[in-house]
Amino acid sequence: MNLTGMLRERAAAHPDRIAYIYGDEQVTFAEFDRRVDSVAAALRASGVRPGDRVAVLDKNSLPYAELLFGAARVGAVQVPVNYRLAPDEVAYIVGNAEARVVVAGAEFVPVLDAIADRLEHTEHVIVIGPTETYEDYAAWSDRVPEELDEAGEVFVQLYSSGTTGLPKGVMLTHDNFTELLPLVDTLWDLKPESVDMVAMPMYHIAGCTLAVAAVYAGIPGVIMREPDPVAIAKAIEAHRVTHVFLVPVLLLFMQQIPQVAEADLSSLRLLLYGASPISDEVLRGAMRLLPGTDFMQVYGLTETTGAITYLPPEDHVPDGARLRSAGVPNPSTTLKIADPATGEDLPPGQVGEILCRSPQNMLGYWSLEQATRDTLLPDGWLRTGDIGYLDEDGYLFIHDRVKDMIISGGENIYPAEVENVLMGHPAVADCAVIGVPDEKWGETPKAIVVLDGEVTGRELIDYCRSRLAHFKCPTSVEPTDAIPRNPTGKVLKRQLREPYWTGESREVH
Repeated sequence: MNLTGMLRERAAAHPDRIAYIYGDEQVTFAEFDRRVDSVAAALRASGVRPGDRVAVLDKNSLPYAELLFGAARVGAVQVPVNYRLAPDEVAYIVGNAEARVVVAGAEFVPVLDAIADRLEHTEHVIVIGPTETYEDYAAWSDRVPEELDEAGEVFVQLYSSGTTGLPKGVMLTHDNFTELLPLVDTLWDLKPESVDMVAMPMYHIAGCTLAVAAVYAGIPGVIMREPDPVAIAKAIEAHRVTHVFLVPVLLLFMQQIPQVAEADLSSLRLLLYGASPISDEVLRGAMRLLPGTDFMQVYGLTETTGAITYLPPEDHVPDGARLRSAGVPNPSTTLKIADPATGEDLPPGQVGEILCRSPQNMLGYWSLEQATRDTLLPDGWLRTGDIGYLDEDGYLFIHDRVKDMIISGGENIYPAEVENVLMGHPAVADCAVIGVPDEKWGETPKAIVVLDGEVTGRELIDYCRSRLAHFKCPTSVEPTDAIPRNPTGKVLKRQLREPYWTGESREVH
């Protein structure tokens, strides 16, 4: 079944049950289904056809969810865009996806204005809220509902940065989600009285999955505009939320804010966490903050439709041997460890690249055949790019990364992208960007630079901030005489990282 058909079934079976809660607004399954039909009709009237892409640049909202399902009803594909990106980055993603329609929140009109003349494939720009320049979403979507269902293969296209420094469009299908959702329903023990929270941005696979999981389970989904710890705590209390996914940095912030401790969070039955490594201190603090809540760590990638492993609540024993594990594979997923150089399978306990075979594996990267072949092997295995090992009981322990990706506060940062920007500064002769430990964010980017002119570290950081999303920018800069490289010119990043990770149990914080 495709996901829009699933929504129709929920609306027919439980028309008066609450589907989503957003601020003071509540919408039933029947009303949400009707809105999705209206949005589908608006997209069709705007020339959107099967296979077309519809880009969304906004923080979480009800229209975001309407567009996710509405695009699917005309066989099109939603392309969520990270609202934290700089205008040039937004323009690249919208252009790469060849989005025929772009929908943005009113606060992102300045971004639209900055890139409007570069959206060569875009025929309609819609803004959620009245503006003087663009079509208003409310008027645009006010259509007579049409029961369309083109049932395209791809459901959503999420962009994940690549080692080349340019984002890659990860194509996830209806089948990917319909394989994952029954597992979510069972492993999370969702019940008719459950209430899930969409706390993570919907451009993130976790936010997207939680939004769709609410429809699959036929339960209310509380949509948070943005991941604000105090707002999350207040909404948990107000709506008696039972299930939520949070990244480790949010768990850290929640422990530091008095308003969170004062909130009644006793309704929470399961707290899922993942997307970046978590320290023992943060995890133990979260367990103290929520003594009656079960905890479950999950590990996955955008390319695997999110979680492919889980560490169950019973393994969350303080100081337990498995607390640093990412858990065991989902029932429909198989993992193996391979030698990164030869591809040969490795036995339990030996460290190598983590490979995954799962019906959750992506269809591929949009318009990137070679990158798809490099990641999806002919025999069905997906190369995760992460290094780790499986113990004798099948628990996965993540040790390091094949790629140089930095994960800061749950956001993926690829050094090549930052290095490309730094090399554009006239005073930078050479550079390398590495991840260094950070108690708050897990790790943050550090720029090591060879200078050919006068410039301060602060000036270089500001230079990056004018060209990249702030979370990607270096938080520190260190001058050096030369960047160490091997004979083929590859930067020896392990050598650069070593002084900062000495004493750490692994190079993933």
